[in-house]
Amino acid sequence: MTTSPHALDAALATPATPATASAAHEAAVLRRAARLEALLGDPQNPANPHGIAALCAADSRGEPPAETERLLTATGLAAEFVPAEFGGRLTRADLLAKVLRPVFRRDLALGFGFGITSLFASAAVWAAGSPRQRERTARLMLDGGRASIVHHEVAHANAILRDELVATPRPAGGYTLDGRKHVIMNAARADAYVVYARTSPERGPRSHSVLLLDPEALPAEGVRKLPRIPTPGMRGGLFSGLDFTHCPVPEDALVGRPGEGVTLALRTFQVNRCLIPGVAVAAADTVLRSAVHAVSTRRDGPVARRWHKPLAGVFADILACDSMATVALRSLSLLPERAHILAAAVKYVVPDLLREGLEELSTVLGAQGYEHGSPQYGSLDKLVRDLPVAGLGHAGNAACHAVLVPQLRTLAERSWFRAEEPPPELFRSGATLPVLDYRLLGIARGDDFLSASLIGSAARLAAARGVGGQMALLGELAEAFVDELRALRARCATLPTDRAALTDPAVVILSDRYALTQAAAAVLGIWEGQDGTDAFLADPAWAVLALSRLAGRLGIAVPELPDGVRLQVLDELVRRYRAGLSCDLDGSELTR
Repeated sequence: MTTSPHALDAALATPATPATASAAHEAAVLRRAARLEALLGDPQNPANPHGIAALCAADSRGEPPAETERLLTATGLAAEFVPAEFGGRLTRADLLAKVLRPVFRRDLALGFGFGITSLFASAAVWAAGSPRQRERTARLMLDGGRASIVHHEVAHANAILRDELVATPRPAGGYTLDGRKHVIMNAARADAYVVYARTSPERGPRSHSVLLLDPEALPAEGVRKLPRIPTPGMRGGLFSGLDFTHCPVPEDALVGRPGEGVTLALRTFQVNRCLIPGVAVAAADTVLRSAVHAVSTRRDGPVARRWHKPLAGVFADILACDSMATVALRSLSLLPERAHILAAAVKYVVPDLLREGLEELSTVLGAQGYEHGSPQYGSLDKLVRDLPVAGLGHAGNAACHAVLVPQLRTLAERSWFRAEEPPPELFRSGATLPVLDYRLLGIARGDDFLSASLIGSAARLAAARGVGGQMALLGELAEAFVDELRALRARCATLPTDRAALTDPAVVILSDRYALTQAAAAVLGIWEGQDGTDAFLADPAWAVLALSRLAGRLGIAVPELPDGVRLQVLDELVRRYRAGLSCDLDGSELTR
């Protein structure tokens, strides 16, 4: 483990106030992100040791990119994963996503392997750990150490979520840990294990507990590290396993209360569910920029017409994904007890939209998209493999459905067309928001603030529907999504309450449709929240195109878009590409 003195300039340090993080704080986070972007260098430069070619080469060797990880350690990036109250820089989840995007823009696996999994592992400690557990975990991570999460087994399990450990209470106190898990990220080089272990044979919410383990303190005969596992995605030697045999675990390893593991997972995993889409947007941004490069290289004139639809469409989708992720991430601070349903929706929708976008961009890139290791085009091939691993594939979708489906009837009866709109700060860049506090995160309770925002947006746009032009079109699309929500309310209010209904494919489809209305609400909220600083985002064209594509996925009849809508979005995409700006909501400056 390498000790790092947090090498970013003192001027970039951003201590938060005890309860809030303001516009000045957000600006300082963006400066840290820009500094990291510059340090990582031009991703397309084949000689850059931190560029796409070098990262793909490490992936092909099945090794972590050691030189780039050393750079990230030297910059003190690990401090971003530790809450400010424990000595780190983590204040809000939406700001964490911004500072991590330079890493994920180059390689999704790099971001996971370096440290984001430490955040996922330590979440239970921040939420329910003792003062001593929090202090030791914070110090470990600030000094460059890693924590690894050992998941419990779930239904529809894949390799990561299959198998689990069993902790048996000992008469003298503590536990005896047994079991083998073959696929754990960073198990071979973790300085702490956060284990969701079964402590009761009974099914139900009290079946598991969380244990915080120091590998160095465990007896050698009690735990064995298993060989690294080759995986289709994220092949950089990140996955291996652990085998516990009658391993004694001290009593003070317990995080929170006995039997609290499932509750802690439900509460804290919503941060993971919001953050993964928020950083995956940056990885898709790189592929989109590669596609623009492919159609504009050695061409002085405008982009060929046949590429207008996929390029402008994927750009609009990325903005929609960023809108949904940003709103979800901000809600963790502003509405922590009510963010659970939105967290599941964003985790389900955004990876799916990005995957569809990659398929569209593959038609633009053609054979170039399969040039593994290419500094200019290698990002598509790698992201296609890595994105399913980041989202836990079908198991991740099933987990999101498990949150959404049981809530549909309650939402229909108690929330839709009844709930109050959320505070406008939820949609405004630079707004002062409370600091993220894991202890305040709640579990779904049938409350949906974002659908209330959708209804409010449509009402405010109603006056524009008769004036023609893009504003009228935006109003029509907003009302179409309100009609969809109204139809969902009618169908969901009559859903049966028995457990078998929760796995009915027809009911699961209703949750899919509902999740897309959440995306539409986020787009409208972000558009309405613009202050005019960014003329493109303040204009309705991108929102019109984004909503029309979401509506098309639901089978909603979409009015014919004027040619100017798609061309306006495409022109902005080309402008950003030529100016070296990102294709997300921030439009931040990139290294070239």
